[in-house]
Amino acid sequence: MLPQELKEQVFKLSTSDRLALVTAIIESLQDTPVSRSDREGAIRRMRGLLKTDQPAPTDEEVVTMLEERRIEKYLQ
Repeated sequence: MLPQELKEQVFKLSTSDRLALVTAIIESLQDTPVSRSDREGAIRRMRGLLKTDQPAPTDEEVVTMLEERRIEKYLQ
């Protein structure tokens, strides 16, 4: 069955049958294992987004940044 035909058949179902179908589809996706290499690759890419050549800010710098942000947000 083509995707368009399937879609047409779905719209002919009752609301409760469509909800049951959605539940079944979601359950089938949850049972799909994510490979370890996919997960590790995603983690490496996320870590790469966080890398910077600058040192981490000190606690005092963070407090100052937060105060500046609050002033911008609430007083302007």
